[in-house]
Amino acid sequence: MNKTALARAAVTCAVLHLLAPPALACDDCDCDDTPAEATAAAPAAPPHHKLALVRVQAAAPTSLPTNIPTTRETVTREDIERTINATDAEDALKYLPSLLVRKRYIGDYNHAILSSRASGTGNSARSAVYADGILLSNYLGNGVGGLSFPPRWGLVTPEEIERVDVMYGPFSAAYPGNSAGAVVDYVTRMPTRFEAHAKLGFVTQPFELYGTKATYRAWQASAALGDRKGAFSWWLGLNRTDSDGQPLTYANRLAATGTAPTNGRPVTGAVLVPNSSGQPWYMLGSATQYATRQDHLKLKLAYDLTPTLRASYVLGAWRNEADGHSESWLRDAAGNAVYSGTVSIDGRQFAALNGGDFPLTHEKLLHLMHGLSVKSHGGGEWDWELAASLYDYRKDDKRQNAAGNPQPGARTGGAGTLADGSGTGWHTLALKGVWHPAGSGHVVDLGLQQDAYQLRYLTSSVSGNYLADGPGALAGNVRGDTRLQAAYVQDAWLPAEDWKAVLGLRAEHWQARNGHTDFSATAGQDYAARSGNHLSPKAALSWQAAHDWVLKASVGRAVRMPTVSELYGATSTTNSQYVNDPGLKPEKSWTGELSAQGAAGPFQSRLTLFAEDTRDSLYSQTVFDAAANKNISRVQNVDRIATRGLEATLGAADWLAPGLDLSASLTYTDSRIKANAGFVATPGDTLDKWQPNIPRWRATATAAWRLDEHWSASLAARYSGRQFRTLNNADVNGFAYMGVSRYATADLRLLWKIDRQWSTAFGIDNLNNDKYWNFHPYPQRSYAAELKFDL
Repeated sequence: MNKTALARAAVTCAVLHLLAPPALACDDCDCDDTPAEATAAAPAAPPHHKLALVRVQAAAPTSLPTNIPTTRETVTREDIERTINATDAEDALKYLPSLLVRKRYIGDYNHAILSSRASGTGNSARSAVYADGILLSNYLGNGVGGLSFPPRWGLVTPEEIERVDVMYGPFSAAYPGNSAGAVVDYVTRMPTRFEAHAKLGFVTQPFELYGTKATYRAWQASAALGDRKGAFSWWLGLNRTDSDGQPLTYANRLAATGTAPTNGRPVTGAVLVPNSSGQPWYMLGSATQYATRQDHLKLKLAYDLTPTLRASYVLGAWRNEADGHSESWLRDAAGNAVYSGTVSIDGRQFAALNGGDFPLTHEKLLHLMHGLSVKSHGGGEWDWELAASLYDYRKDDKRQNAAGNPQPGARTGGAGTLADGSGTGWHTLALKGVWHPAGSGHVVDLGLQQDAYQLRYLTSSVSGNYLADGPGALAGNVRGDTRLQAAYVQDAWLPAEDWKAVLGLRAEHWQARNGHTDFSATAGQDYAARSGNHLSPKAALSWQAAHDWVLKASVGRAVRMPTVSELYGATSTTNSQYVNDPGLKPEKSWTGELSAQGAAGPFQSRLTLFAEDTRDSLYSQTVFDAAANKNISRVQNVDRIATRGLEATLGAADWLAPGLDLSASLTYTDSRIKANAGFVATPGDTLDKWQPNIPRWRATATAAWRLDEHWSASLAARYSGRQFRTLNNADVNGFAYMGVSRYATADLRLLWKIDRQWSTAFGIDNLNNDKYWNFHPYPQRSYAAELKFDL
């Protein structure tokens, strides 16, 4: 075995032997626990990998299952420090195979959705994100709109991450059908001695697009303390982010809607460009330019009740104040900015501008997270865990000017709306067990779970001062609850020396109740309760086919239940509308993969074939209605989507030069709509079209070089091919507002460890300044600098 493989095997062996009883061999480990003196006396023999069952004896390094032979990827604290200009927790996933987080700016709290192999950036409910086993994914809805439903990334900061583990696909019975895309688990730090950390960071982004030319900046500061004394350990972390992002939306008018001028005010400054469908339209100004200030607090306590029993508590608090600005580029003959009224552009008259074209928003949010667990890890015949968590929208207010209250008057008050999401949240309860039947060679995971979600979203009209006044007349109201109760069992065993098998079954009971929607002050509707029962089988098999190669096969069924918002969430704002469907069917998927993983010379590689067949896929399709000047969205069941693909990874450590580590991935995906009774514009217009937001090709590559003990540098690149946003693939121009474009970007990072305590880093993201889109524009070239202190 080469030096790199030996080194990696040694590390793997050391870690797993800390976790497993000495009598058990490690997964992917070359040693067989032979005493040192016997090894010295015996002749050298070629190392031989063994498949074995992992039994956790110490505190688990991850909440992911240990005995599922399926695709998993990991990024560690050292990886993040060396290769990623990380300002938010989701940045840790940046270079992992087949993953993308739709992060639009630093502190993006309402659109940063995770995409995976067969799930696009509009499907937040098809992935599962946890932090230390506590659910961060927001299954109150799917995608964006209203309260918005990305994972609550803000409850984890980059500085507290120890490692991130990702499991691709719904292959563990321990997770609900939302795991169809991927399961992500953030493992955060708990100290073993006293430690203190502080960090200052700064990012600047020169931005130029359409009629905007400006520089946007973000500042971050964080501090953390922790210690362990005997059986008690604690961690306290604070983080502040002050970020100005680039504009995300644009006021516009289709050129074809222009008419002969009558009373329109002549204006200049409009920018004529093709829209995502290739039609010419005028861009009139920018909107949704967020200035956001976020505070994060995390308190973690742990106490070892016995040497094999630990109690843990986590408190997370996240506060956000965000102002959404907008700016008109239109100027009248006197050079004044124009925000309202009928306008004439290039000799054509267009519909009157109003407060919906150039909105102003102000949001105040305070979200709290609690997590409590008691867990045994004795490595005996039984281990168990009891865990509960609560996520609470303690305060969630969004204020916005009304259509009839345009700028500049709207800057100081006037009519508007107040949307209140307080009382929304979710809680989870789980009892898990791991049974090691004596002498049986089996490891059995089993558990009972309950996840409950509560949506409360009240929108009121404000007739006086929308910036300060309390709620007025009811404009819209959404209420509803869902609950998922589940029992699962999963058995792993070794049918032969070079084989590992896993069988699992998940049984679920789902309920939706208390559904109510007020479409206005005079129109409301209650919905009947619903329930359903579902079974999701899982199976996996791995074979040590050769000395350095393992073959793995996995298959699993996932049932993704409709969310509260999809069932009941009919909301309407100044420039958007969302129509719910209380009769939606659950989404049902079968997913399979076949992998070959191993080493060849200095390289470690993996090749994975994957396939997913989804029935009744849940999709929110948005179409812009030019006449109404509104985005109209409807959730619908798409009868069948079929996905087939191939994923390849390659990595090497200390290749060509000492300290030079390389990693790369390439994914090909063919994901198409095979059957759909619905349509977007005409019957059949979605058949054999690409699933939205799934590119055919995507790739990553990273080169990280430890020059010496003080300096390291990295260069990383990402590529994503052509994709569509709409079900009928009508958005043929990806390089436009509302389009989804291909992109190729490169990122640079230089780290200087000044001494044992101080370090500094400089980075550039989007080094080549690619101007790319995912409905909204992504950041352009950004420069980052940070200074850290670690004690």
